[in-house]
Amino acid sequence: MSQNTEQLLRSIMEKRVLIIDGAMGTEIQKYKLQESDFRGELFKEHGSDLKGDNDLLVLTRPDVIFNIHKSYLEAGADMIETNTFNATSVSQADYKLEHIVYQLNVEAARVAKRAAVEVAALQPDRPRFVAGAIGPTSKTCSISPSVERPDFRNITYDELVAAYAEQTRGLLEGGVDVLLVETVFDTLNCKAALFAIEQVFQDGPYPRVPIFVSGTITDRSGRTLSGQTTEAFYISVAHANLFCVGLNCALGAEEMRPFAKALSKVASCFTHVYANAGLPNALGGYDQDPAQMAAFMKSFAEEGLFNMVGGCCGTSPDHIRAIAAAVAGVPPRVPPQIPRTLRLSGLEPLVFTPELNFVNVGERCNVTGSRAFANLILKNNYEGALKVCRQQVELGAQILDINFDEGLLDAHFAMTKFLCLIASEPDVSRLPIMIDSSKFAVIETGLKNVQGKCMVNSISLKEGEADFIKKGKLVRQYGAAVVVMAFDEEGQATSTERKFEICKRSYDILTTKCGFPPEDIVFDPNILTIATGLEEHNEYAINFIGAVKQIKEQLPYARVSGGVSNLSFSFRGRDSIREAMHSAFLYHAIKGGMDMGIVNAGNLPIYENIDKQLLTLCEDSIFNRRPDATDALLLYAEQSKQKGQDAKEAVVLEWRTKPVQERLSHALINGLVDFIDADVEECRLQVARPLEVIEGPLMNGMSIVGDLFGAGKMFLPQVIKSARVMKKAVAYLIPFMEKEKELARLNDPNAAYAEQKHAGTVLMATVKGDVHDIGKNIVGVVLGCNNYNVRLLLSACLPSLNPCLPPLTPACLHAWHMMSWPQRFQHAPPAAAVGHSLLLVTN
Repeated sequence: MSQNTEQLLRSIMEKRVLIIDGAMGTEIQKYKLQESDFRGELFKEHGSDLKGDNDLLVLTRPDVIFNIHKSYLEAGADMIETNTFNATSVSQADYKLEHIVYQLNVEAARVAKRAAVEVAALQPDRPRFVAGAIGPTSKTCSISPSVERPDFRNITYDELVAAYAEQTRGLLEGGVDVLLVETVFDTLNCKAALFAIEQVFQDGPYPRVPIFVSGTITDRSGRTLSGQTTEAFYISVAHANLFCVGLNCALGAEEMRPFAKALSKVASCFTHVYANAGLPNALGGYDQDPAQMAAFMKSFAEEGLFNMVGGCCGTSPDHIRAIAAAVAGVPPRVPPQIPRTLRLSGLEPLVFTPELNFVNVGERCNVTGSRAFANLILKNNYEGALKVCRQQVELGAQILDINFDEGLLDAHFAMTKFLCLIASEPDVSRLPIMIDSSKFAVIETGLKNVQGKCMVNSISLKEGEADFIKKGKLVRQYGAAVVVMAFDEEGQATSTERKFEICKRSYDILTTKCGFPPEDIVFDPNILTIATGLEEHNEYAINFIGAVKQIKEQLPYARVSGGVSNLSFSFRGRDSIREAMHSAFLYHAIKGGMDMGIVNAGNLPIYENIDKQLLTLCEDSIFNRRPDATDALLLYAEQSKQKGQDAKEAVVLEWRTKPVQERLSHALINGLVDFIDADVEECRLQVARPLEVIEGPLMNGMSIVGDLFGAGKMFLPQVIKSARVMKKAVAYLIPFMEKEKELARLNDPNAAYAEQKHAGTVLMATVKGDVHDIGKNIVGVVLGCNNYNVRLLLSACLPSLNPCLPPLTPACLHAWHMMSWPQRFQHAPPAAAVGHSLLLVTN
């Protein structure tokens, strides 16, 4: 090819849909090969059975592989895959053939290349390409093969990197045009492959080629085998500057549609689909014929879901011929312009949108920040330590900070074991991880054990620019975002000017010399301790906030974080004072542009509820408004300590003496559940209908919560506590509302008939487990009491997007059901979609 491969591919895929080949395994089966075919002369005396090792045929029956390649090319494929799906030392170990892996890949690439060149010679105006197929191996880095030992792994990241690097070198030596990491069921395996590929390119002598990645959604839940959603999977691998990303295997085209659509919306690069020929039948075969599959693929193309299409299990040259004819002339997908913002992932994505507000990084899984957690780890009580993780999640942490910097610990062992245990806890591992250590080698250990896109905390210029560049490049190669501390060769920055100067220098180095996208850079300009009695410390909070403002104004897309508890170290042991200082500081720092912070999730008082005298004293210290600010705060702390429990009891008695409507609002705003049942019952007895309690004081209280959250005076953990109080209150009222309905039916013979004549049908969905899910259920109760037919779905997938869900029967929904997703929101009756929620109302 005279033109650069990447440029040539791009020009083709912008103009038309590229066609990739179909299944290799089922085509090989048609030849009915025997053990002798797999052995050939080369392995005639080999000590293990070889039948079934299809990759070996490039050495023993290259004619078979060549003919299959050629048949796909003649059927219309623009790109064929090498017969190397299992050509790694990991997979070939099953046949005791690890020693021939490099040779396998070289020869496989040459066989495919020879077929491509031969067919392309007959059509010089239509180039053909060879993709080096890199399979997932038979082992997984994120899942334990042992039920009894969730932290056990049968392979390490480093072993996978070594295996993938050997395969990559062989494929490049053989002359492949692109590298295709395919059938990804464990994203950590894929990240190891991408790390190895980048290392091979860096080591040379091979020129870079485009990288394709293809994930596998294993069932209709929409997740990979290792548990990631489609978007989380993409976020985890996008760092590798992918040319094309897509989905293959496990599902037929019809079942793959919602996930292909989801990927198409979030991927900024080209996308592809090569599905199975339907789902396997009882005998393991595939029944979808070429015409049926082609019809599905044409509909995908018409929706603009891909730039490349082909087939996987059960497909043949006839399928590819039919698909190529079906999509001919259909314009390819135009990659969307994705907003530049920080995106992280665990099993689920965390996207920093403008609506996200402040992000809480849970600090309790840190041996330097929690003595209780440290004691659990030192006693080898990892189950107890996992409970701390779960508590942080329940209290509203959106990222988990993990740190094992303790002199008595083997930090590498502890980091590996704990992260492997977290991977077995879906409720915890759905969150992104912040890998925190002062030792970069420990950070690397952590990066090798997390499948999602995590955050490194931290690197700095303390050891010089060369060290900083080396670490920055490695963090990028592992696929993580990075926290950069305001340290340089001269030490820690304390003034606003020095903080910004170091951050600006770091930003320039990372973006120009390390290939770091600015949206993946998070600065920590050092939250330092105030109110220490030393005058030089009095401006530390002001300087931090000032630096935050400059960073957000002058370093585009960068984020700002900080360890909030550092602010109040001088008041250790006075938790109420410390928590008030943190809340007041965050209120102002967030206004200045602070995006996230390492906090004890759930232990922040609401800014509005801080004692006014204490709030004034805290802000006096934060802004250095008076020379005796520290002394005044110390005096308040001493007086508070003397009052002790009596003061707390007085506060409790005070709010309990207010009218019940005010008590309900107080409980909602402060997340207090102790008296909620009694107060709801008291309120119920004062109104005509139970629904009035929800529509009156409860909704009024939640309205205040919403206003405070919108104003930045409440944070997500506090909102979640409020939502749980609301949920408990509504649950108490539901039996009374059901009883009210039953009495109405008994007292009015026409009530049953009237009840069937609904005011309308309401379809509601949220992401299950999301904070919106509580609100969805509450709204559903209110609408049901107002004679709406309410349909609650388990997740934010409508029946057309999730075949597992029961179909909607009302005829009024049929036309809407048949529309494409964008059309539904253009043509549906009154409807709204907010955040992760969906509400549809029909007559």
